[in-house]
Amino acid sequence: MLLNITLVGFGGALGAVSRFGINEIIYKNFSFISLYSNLVINIIGCFLVGFIIGATIPVKDSSYYFFIIGFLGSFTTMSAFTHQTIMIANTNLIQALSYIMLTVILTIFATFIGAWITK
Repeated sequence: MLLNITLVGFGGALGAVSRFGINEIIYKNFSFISLYSNLVINIIGCFLVGFIIGATIPVKDSSYYFFIIGFLGSFTTMSAFTHQTIMIANTNLIQALSYIMLTVILTIFATFIGAWITK
């Protein structure tokens, strides 16, 4: 149990730092899509979840606790999604609604593609 908690903690820390780093890279280098950085991150994270699920990593395996629960759990947070949605809605409601639809559709699609690739 303590090992699993440690794995989730380290994975979560790495996922959070990765999210921050990717956000910074996007904000500094791709300002035209900076408001959509969480969409990019969520698509990547959902693809990886699907890929790992498709590769049939056992649920009780230590890599599952580290990577899926820890790393991807903090890498693809909905709180960041909702915060960014509100920021977009403050200036453009139609764009915010488009962002919501794109996020839901593309992340589900990425999960399916990730799982499909492993078959």
